[in-house]
Amino acid sequence: QVHVVESGGGLVQPGGSLRLSCAASGSISRLNVMGWYRQAPGEQRELVATITSRGIPNYAESIEGRFTISRDNANNTVYLQMNSLKPADTAVYYCNFRFLYETDYYWGQGTQVTVSS
Repeated sequence: QVHVVESGGGLVQPGGSLRLSCAASGSISRLNVMGWYRQAPGEQRELVATITSRGIPNYAESIEGRFTISRDNANNTVYLQMNSLKPADTAVYYCNFRFLYETDYYWGQGTQVTVSS
């Protein structure tokens, strides 16, 4: 069983920064991918960024180079550094874990990010 817990959301002004954290636990020593997704009110959930257990990142074009995803494998934690935040970034951000070559997704509870003056 894999458990995923996010933290770090909050209220920030446009142009500000936030750092989200996602901790995974359980039997997770195999090759895997962790990532961040977001869902705004009335919208579908969309990919923000992913990173493999080998450290290979992938980003959605919509973030325009403003976000950075990273891993700390010693602590089984993934981070999302978000800079130059815009109101359009407002959403619930969800962390996801999956093993390579498998289709089951493990989701965290989500953390709210609100960008507003």
